[in-house]
Amino acid sequence: MIKRILICCLLLVLLVSCYQPQRDCKTFKNGNFTFTTTIGDEEKTTTFVRNDSIEIDYFEGKVDTSAVRWINDCEYVVKKINPKNKAEEKSVHMKILSTTEDSYTFEYGIVGESSKSRGTAVISKP
Repeated sequence: MIKRILICCLLLVLLVSCYQPQRDCKTFKNGNFTFTTTIGDEEKTTTFVRNDSIEIDYFEGKVDTSAVRWINDCEYVVKKINPKNKAEEKSVHMKILSTTEDSYTFEYGIVGESSKSRGTAVISKP
């Protein structure tokens, strides 16, 4: 009986450890997306349009344009083209962790810093 339980547990561990999340990153190199995050007690939504090497962000009535440099199909670096201050001069590393048909989950952080955050971007209608 104990031998059967151990074999079942071993098989379960092997099956779970082989799971790979779906990552069809090429689908998300171009398109219109929304990303919602909580800042303080408020939910804030950013809409952005990405065309491979350019990303245009729309946030609270302001428009920013950034250059996008793809490292591989699932990782890229975003850098504002016309930064308005020192903080905006810093590049942001983005890594797509998993994808669905209409969204992707990503990890992001300032290049060179260890702090990372996560978010989900959803395909939006233009």
